[in-house]
Amino acid sequence: MGMIQICPLVLFLSVLGVLTFTHGDTSMDSSCLQRIKSQLVDPEGVLRNWSSGIDICSWNGLTCSEDLTHVVGLNLSGSGLSGIISPEFSCLVSLQILDLSSNYLTGPIPPELGKLQNLKELYLYSNFLSGKISAELGLLKKLQVLRVGNNMLTGEITPHLGNLTDLRVLGLAFSLLNGSIPVEIGNLKSLKILNLQQNSFSGLIPGEISSCLELQVFSAAGNMLEGEIPASIGKLESLEILHLANNTLSGSIPIELGSLSNLKYLNLLGNGLNGKIPVELNQLSMLETLDLSNNKLSGKINILNSRLRNLESLVLSDNFLTGGIPSDLCVSNSNLQKVFLSLNNLSGTFPSELLNCSSLQQLDLSNNGFYGQLPSGLDNLRNLTDLVLNNNSFSGKLPSEIGNMSSLKGLYLFHNSLTGRIPVEIGKLQRLTVLYLYENQLSGSIPRELTNCSSLMEIDLFGNHFTGSIPATIGKLKHLVFLQLRQNDLSGPIPPCLGYCKKLQKLALADNRLSGSLPPTFRFLTELSVVTLYNNSFEGPLPESLFLLKNLSIINFSHNRFSGSIFPLSGSSTLIVLDLTNNSFSGGIPTRLAESKNLTRLRLGHNHLTGTIPSEFGQLIELNFLDLSFNNLTGEVIQELSNCNQLEHLLLNDNRLTGTVPSWLGRFQGLGELDLSSNDFHGTVPAELGSCSKLLKLSLHSNNLSGWIPPEIGNLTCLNVLDLQRNNLTGPIPSTVQQCKKLYELRLSENFLTGMIPSELGKLTELQVILDLSRNQLSGEIPSSLGKLMKLERLNLSFNQLQGEVPPSLGRLTSLQMLNLSNNLLQGQVPSTFSGFPLSSFVGNKDLCGAPLVSCSESVGSERKWLSDNEVAAIIVAIVFTSTVICLVLIYMMLRIWFDWRKVSVSSSDSGGLESNREEMQWFYGEDNEKKNGDYWRVNSLTSVQPQEK
Repeated sequence: MGMIQICPLVLFLSVLGVLTFTHGDTSMDSSCLQRIKSQLVDPEGVLRNWSSGIDICSWNGLTCSEDLTHVVGLNLSGSGLSGIISPEFSCLVSLQILDLSSNYLTGPIPPELGKLQNLKELYLYSNFLSGKISAELGLLKKLQVLRVGNNMLTGEITPHLGNLTDLRVLGLAFSLLNGSIPVEIGNLKSLKILNLQQNSFSGLIPGEISSCLELQVFSAAGNMLEGEIPASIGKLESLEILHLANNTLSGSIPIELGSLSNLKYLNLLGNGLNGKIPVELNQLSMLETLDLSNNKLSGKINILNSRLRNLESLVLSDNFLTGGIPSDLCVSNSNLQKVFLSLNNLSGTFPSELLNCSSLQQLDLSNNGFYGQLPSGLDNLRNLTDLVLNNNSFSGKLPSEIGNMSSLKGLYLFHNSLTGRIPVEIGKLQRLTVLYLYENQLSGSIPRELTNCSSLMEIDLFGNHFTGSIPATIGKLKHLVFLQLRQNDLSGPIPPCLGYCKKLQKLALADNRLSGSLPPTFRFLTELSVVTLYNNSFEGPLPESLFLLKNLSIINFSHNRFSGSIFPLSGSSTLIVLDLTNNSFSGGIPTRLAESKNLTRLRLGHNHLTGTIPSEFGQLIELNFLDLSFNNLTGEVIQELSNCNQLEHLLLNDNRLTGTVPSWLGRFQGLGELDLSSNDFHGTVPAELGSCSKLLKLSLHSNNLSGWIPPEIGNLTCLNVLDLQRNNLTGPIPSTVQQCKKLYELRLSENFLTGMIPSELGKLTELQVILDLSRNQLSGEIPSSLGKLMKLERLNLSFNQLQGEVPPSLGRLTSLQMLNLSNNLLQGQVPSTFSGFPLSSFVGNKDLCGAPLVSCSESVGSERKWLSDNEVAAIIVAIVFTSTVICLVLIYMMLRIWFDWRKVSVSSSDSGGLESNREEMQWFYGEDNEKKNGDYWRVNSLTSVQPQEK
């Protein structure tokens, strides 16, 4: 009886013990999971039923053992959780699978996970985990899957992972890991998948990887691995995927890769591999994808489709391959779908062998040296969707058979030498979405049949010789997004039906002979973002409905004949570029343009705009190009523009602006071009401009500026052009201009500059266009240092007060095409090398000689004659007076002689005649004349004898 009474009690206690033990274990996991839950943020309520009142084995994401005593699996993948991975996971000692992937978890991988000795699979990928991979993970002896990639993990791969000898999958891709691949990877004999791509691993690929004989996938693309590809990889006979793209691997491709009989995918693109493509790769009968692009491979293509029957994709682009395409690259019944051979040195005519690839879907032979006509048999490629032949030398006509390629979606034939018309058969290509024929020599009209290609999204016919009008049926292309007809010879108006291409985003009709006004239907192009119509003959006012186009970002209507207000183009707040130069727009500048906060280029030059610069432009803080030149704007340069500190080009020239040149321009550190010329500015040149360290052009000519040229100009060391001519500037030319060593144009003429020409100008050896200092008040000699300006083409120093000789060093200026030294005070000989310049180059220098002036020897004679000419009047008067006196004396003497002769004749018998004659002569000459003049008697005797002789 006692025994019978005791047994039920023992049985109850036994059952109670079992229940107590069972519930005690799950309660431990339960409290552990509760602590884990407290460190997670659960916005989607996935952990809502993790409650003590609910059986733990029914909690979301949990898997219990078969006897319901332990938690063996935890899968919360993609649950939207954030927070950290709690170290409390270490208390789930029976856990075999832990999957927290695709959440928003942060922080490190806790080393406490190394205590989960039963763990077989650990998935933590696609989170925001950071820190290093802890060495403690190497303690998980039973681990078969470790995937922790797509995080922000750093540091090196711990060599302790080599202890995980049961590991089959190691996924560390898309993280920030660095260092080398540890040689301990060779210990993982069971490894099937090794994914290390998109990290920063460097160093060599360890040869020990050949010990992983079970390896099927090895991906280490997107790292910085270097050296050669280990030949020992050829031992991995189970390998199906080898992906080593985008590293810095070098050397040749190991021929041992030809032993990988199960290889389906081989990608080595983006390395520095050289040499030839190993012919042994033709042994890879299972190969489906071969990508060797973007390397330095050379030689001929020796990939034979006759042996690679399963090959679907062949990518050999961007190498140095030569020769043609092998005849057996394509065979009938092949599986080849993609052939990309662009950017090589291949040549020859279009390979007819490719026409055998009826399975071909994409063919890219671009950027090679292929030439000749396109074969009419192109329509054999009935499955071809993309034909890419651009950047070759194909010529001749586009074959009409192309219209039979019914699967064609993309036709890229640009930058060749194709001629003739676009065949009308192209209209049969109902699937065609992209047509790029630009930069050829095609002619004729754009066929109306082209608008039957109802799927067309992009048309680019730029740079051909198309004539006629834009097809009037262009509106049928309802899917058209991009239309470029730029740089042809098209004429006529824009068809109104173009407005029905309502998906159009980019329209380029520039550089044609189009005319007429913009059709009102433009208002339907609400998706339009880019429109360029420049260099045509469009005219008339803009439709007011253009204001409705709110997505416009780039507008270029320059070099047309548009008139009226520009207000219709101010409706888009997304505007980035607006160029309306060289039209006939009038009225004021709309202040609404300031609402386009992202406007970077505003060009309104060469119009008839009036009014002032809107003060609202100060809100355009992204503006880097402002061109308002050649208008009729008035007022001052608004202070608000000082907010536009991104300005690089400021062109306000040829207006009627007044005031002073703003000193705040010196704050524009990026300013490269400043042109305020031909206005009514007064005051001085601001010294602050010297702070514009990137300035390339400074033009302030034709204003009323006064004062000295500030020496701070010398701080503009990048300056190419300095033009201050036609102002009222005074003072000397600052010697600091020598620091502007990149100047190639210097104009300071028509001012009131004084002093000497600085010899430092000879250091401006880049001066080329002109050095013009004319029409000033410069004095002193011409510096001989100007002879160092060997690139100078024009030199003008005329109308100054320069003295001295023309330096012989100027004769070395062999690039000089124009020289003007006229109207100075120069003297001496002109260098002989200047003899080819016209006389006008030197006139107005009275002491200058030598060709093309008179020779210096003639100049000396001319100088003497010139001096006698100054005195010639006095000399002539003196000569005439003296001659007259002499003549009168002689006449008087002759008369006296004749008179005396008459007396002698009358009294020839009178003996006193001689004395009488002597007395008369004495009276005539004076009393003492007999003593003074020994000729007295001689004359007398002569006079007495002559009549007797006669």
